[in-house]
Amino acid sequence: MLATRKQNWGEDRVMFFDPQGRLRSLPAAWTDVDPPDERTQAAAGRAYLRADDLLTLCALLSEVSNRHKSRPQHVKTNTPHV
Repeated sequence: MLATRKQNWGEDRVMFFDPQGRLRSLPAAWTDVDPPDERTQAAAGRAYLRADDLLTLCALLSEVSNRHKSRPQHVKTNTPHV
């Protein structure tokens, strides 16, 4: 049963009580709390991901990759220090 909906951890989340009575939360986008958008209705179950979600994922992956590339690489050698 839905308890509330609010912004938590920078995203729109729904709060609910699990069968043990503990308060849980999920991103609202993972639920059917909102009516389906036009793209989802037009896809008629053929698409699991929306294009804008994939573009957001690509941007995040690119950012992570760029951060990783900009880190200094420490190379270990097996030569003893003299």
